[in-house]
Amino acid sequence: MSIGNSPEDDRPSFPEDEDRPSIGRALQLARIDARLTVDEVSAATRVRVPIVHAIEQDDFSRCGGDVYARGHIRTIARAVGVDPAPLLAQFTEERGGRPTPTPAAPLFEAERIRPEPRRPNWTAAMVAAIVAVIGFVGFTMFSDSDKGTKNPVAEAAPTTSKPADKPAPTKPADPKPDPADSAIAGAPKDKVTVLISAEEGKSWISVKGHDGATMFDGLVADGQTKTFTDDERIDLVLGNAGAIKLFVNGKEVKDDFQEGQVERLSYTKDDKGPDPEVG
Repeated sequence: MSIGNSPEDDRPSFPEDEDRPSIGRALQLARIDARLTVDEVSAATRVRVPIVHAIEQDDFSRCGGDVYARGHIRTIARAVGVDPAPLLAQFTEERGGRPTPTPAAPLFEAERIRPEPRRPNWTAAMVAAIVAVIGFVGFTMFSDSDKGTKNPVAEAAPTTSKPADKPAPTKPADPKPDPADSAIAGAPKDKVTVLISAEEGKSWISVKGHDGATMFDGLVADGQTKTFTDDERIDLVLGNAGAIKLFVNGKEVKDDFQEGQVERLSYTKDDKGPDPEVG
């Protein structure tokens, strides 16, 4: 296990100011409160693990300059859920004023860029549907043929009796309820409703309402489904986003979440989720 893989193991060894914690100390405490490891912060911000460690120790020499240091402070603060403005003001104060701006294009490399949703592969879906139809037709023909040759002696013998009634078709078993049906049925028009279904494994999640109150903070087991409703906004933190199937206001959120990926999301009652693409 790598160093920094547990938030409790990342507590600092340097003393803190009694009046105001240092920038690195404030970021580290916020990360621990958010239950994130250094590796998870690095994955969410694209800031390398050694630089995150250095910043938490108030060592900004590895950032490549004050402009880059500001960008890293802003990105990490947002990832751990704190306001970056006071930390940036403290950095300016400690450095004796704002430095001359330099091209900030590399800063955007540290910002997490969410991938565009993948377009559905309609060709593969059509091929799968055709194969399924062919298989069903073949199975039906084979079953009918087997029924026709089951009792040849009875067919050869002449009979005047009334042919036997056809067996009543058996009622198919009720399909397993789809989380999407529950999400659509339980989505009131004047509220924001979020349904979380763990279909690919377990995941730790945190859910807060528009007033900042925690609605849920814990583990969702594999196969478990949870629904949350708020008057205005719901904020989410998904610890293992690749295991989660997400529905917002009755519509599934299509996104390329990866296994082990940490996601911070926010939805309102006017957010209907992405409409399905038409091929």
